[in-house]
Amino acid sequence: MLLNYINWNPDPEIVNLFGVSIRYYGLLFVTGLLLSILVLHYLYKQEGLPKSHLDKLTNFGLIGIVVGARLGHCLFYEPSYYLAHPVEMLLPIKILESGGIELTGYKGLASHGGALGLIIALIIYSRITKHKLIDALDLLAIAAGLGAGFIRLANLMNSEIVGQPSDVPWAFIFKQVDMLPRHPAQLYEAICYFLIFGLMMFLYRTKKDKIKNGTAFGLVLTLIFTTRFFLEFIKEHQVTFEDKLMLNMGQILSIPYIIAGIVLIFVGSGKHQLNNK
Repeated sequence: MLLNYINWNPDPEIVNLFGVSIRYYGLLFVTGLLLSILVLHYLYKQEGLPKSHLDKLTNFGLIGIVVGARLGHCLFYEPSYYLAHPVEMLLPIKILESGGIELTGYKGLASHGGALGLIIALIIYSRITKHKLIDALDLLAIAAGLGAGFIRLANLMNSEIVGQPSDVPWAFIFKQVDMLPRHPAQLYEAICYFLIFGLMMFLYRTKKDKIKNGTAFGLVLTLIFTTRFFLEFIKEHQVTFEDKLMLNMGQILSIPYIIAGIVLIFVGSGKHQLNNK
């Protein structure tokens, strides 16, 4: 019976060069960011914006995503541990009881924190470049699904954020977790995010004037976090305290983003109608 399922057991490490580990997670994370930057380069060129603006957006955005995602994981999912070990929040290390230090890499990143960190970074970017914040958010939103999809593929290669047990024919057996066939929730999520990216590119190419004034940003927030909310029902909980909750932490944190997205869609659509009168 197990032969009907996909046996999944990739080594997260691609190669180790002189003690430096190159992993699928890092490779896919960087690939997603680079492809998103290429899309933004196209969008900025279409909008007649200077390359210097894109350079600043890239620098601020990268810092905001990484710092926000890391702090989000530490404070949302494991606050008691990381508040007692604050150095480990920002540095990829574990302080051993013996007093030594172990290089661990960043094993926890939260997309909700990354989204918040990115928004804060964009506020700083907007003030420095004078590029209207809501316009910058709309452009960034178009590329957001692409980067998010690659991050979920990275989770798949790490055999993390796994789905609940299932007997669907395409179930994965994550051998690094257990021998149970499970929903490949990471793959579901990645596919949804890539479809959202494709939809946003289509809308930009065909209805660019109708997805301004925050409409594009609101639509992406709504689609991405609604997707996240419902897929959480078939994921295993990431931390034990979620077992006692009606909704898990990922769902609770998705709700404010969904509400904000819906509000932005209505406000942006209203502004579009006023401008056309």
